[in-house]
Amino acid sequence: MPIENDSPSAAKQWQECTDVHDFLEQVRLRPGMWLPGGSLRTLQSMLVGYRVALGVHAVDEPFDFWHGGKFSQWLDGRIGVGALGWAAAVERETPAGSTPVEEFFRLLDEYRRAAPPAPGDGPQEPAAATAPAGPPGGIAFMANTFVTLFWRRRLLDEATAGLERDGYRIVRLTAGDWSTEKDMHCGTADALGFPDYYGHNLDALDDCLGDVACLGPYDGSPEGAGLVLVLTDYDRFAAACPDVAHAVLDLIAGQARRASVLRRRVVCLVHSNDPGIRFDPVGAMPVLWNDKEWLDAARR
Repeated sequence: MPIENDSPSAAKQWQECTDVHDFLEQVRLRPGMWLPGGSLRTLQSMLVGYRVALGVHAVDEPFDFWHGGKFSQWLDGRIGVGALGWAAAVERETPAGSTPVEEFFRLLDEYRRAAPPAPGDGPQEPAAATAPAGPPGGIAFMANTFVTLFWRRRLLDEATAGLERDGYRIVRLTAGDWSTEKDMHCGTADALGFPDYYGHNLDALDDCLGDVACLGPYDGSPEGAGLVLVLTDYDRFAAACPDVAHAVLDLIAGQARRASVLRRRVVCLVHSNDPGIRFDPVGAMPVLWNDKEWLDAARR
């Protein structure tokens, strides 16, 4: 990864780029074309799309620009990176007389000079291609939505086990047993240890979820790396109580977003036996299928 020379790059078509740093050089050369208005949020979204494409096509390429990835970790030690990610941090700290885009590339050059050589930067034996590693510490389930759908239980179990290995506290709720709103309140209160004064209504649910998400468990048990709510057979509850089922996900997503401002992590994994289930956006964010079942054809 270290920069070998500072010779200027030549403008070329994006199809000719060889890796993410080659692509970023093209953005550096023609920022007005790639980033109308000079917004780093646009660049951050483009890089998320770049990483998703790597995963979809099983391309083995180092990628440092996830929220919480290597670049964010390095930058956090320099200027602090909040819940909104590295783009917002750079825009916030851009000095007078510069622009966010100029500041980003100045910091990127510094990062690349400081970074140790990555495997593959020098001659080595060819290795079999493997899928690129996912983002660290549950970020994959928070980057685009706090509520992620699963159809295959195997994939849900794998995701849950991975988060548990990363130190997350897992709370499982059997939503298939809920046929009324009252059932949902009782099951959730029991699983999350809500206090006796819990009001068993949606406003009270929002308040208590906020306490757990932003302050920690009521019983004072260890929080771990974050909280994962696993809701199984949710399609059955959604069929019985569609409005409440959507409201519950909306409350969870809203509290997860608030928790992220405090650098706390809350993830919601929702299992459905119906591969065609859809929900309106929750917490001002969409409810998305996991990356392995994102295409409709993958749930056939």
